[in-house]
Amino acid sequence: MFDLLEELAAIHRSVVRDGRSETVSVALTRTYDADLEDVWDALTNAERLPRWFSPVTGDLEPGGSYQIENNAGGDILRCDPPTQLQVTFGSPDSIVDVRLAHTDGHTTVELTHTVALALAGSGAGALHVGPGWDGALLALGTDLDGTPPDDPVAFANSPEVVEFNRGSIDRWTTTIETSGTATPQEVADAREAAVANYTVVPD
Repeated sequence: MFDLLEELAAIHRSVVRDGRSETVSVALTRTYDADLEDVWDALTNAERLPRWFSPVTGDLEPGGSYQIENNAGGDILRCDPPTQLQVTFGSPDSIVDVRLAHTDGHTTVELTHTVALALAGSGAGALHVGPGWDGALLALGTDLDGTPPDDPVAFANSPEVVEFNRGSIDRWTTTIETSGTATPQEVADAREAAVANYTVVPD
């Protein structure tokens, strides 16, 4: 289906705690062998999103709102085709910013999810969202290379993706520990929750 170690290594991860703004930011960067316009279309086309992500409904333009099926919704803060999309995600103080850059036939996606420190608790909060965003970037790659799953939900619960999630949790744990943004106990508690959330397949 996919090379587990290659896919995990393709994503660069970081966690930053900003004491001035009292926020925690989770950042992921991945480069795809795809044109800028194709990546932008995959990220913003309501007819294409269900192929690899989930159905999205709403007033899909700046100032409008959106709703992801069985997931978060929010407001569209910025939409600058084909390089930047910024939305609130679940609450006004949870912001997802996606930026695209094109170089030599490749497109780099940089996704930053910033939340209030009061919501994240510490940098360990990255374990609540990071593996999910890893999975989204994995699924995006299947669409861009022309091999989207027949059923994105079944794909997300497949043994291969569950194993990917385990590796993702390991990498986010290391990233948080290296960042110094959480105590060992905070990391341990968040890791336990991530394992329960991302590696237990619903009946």
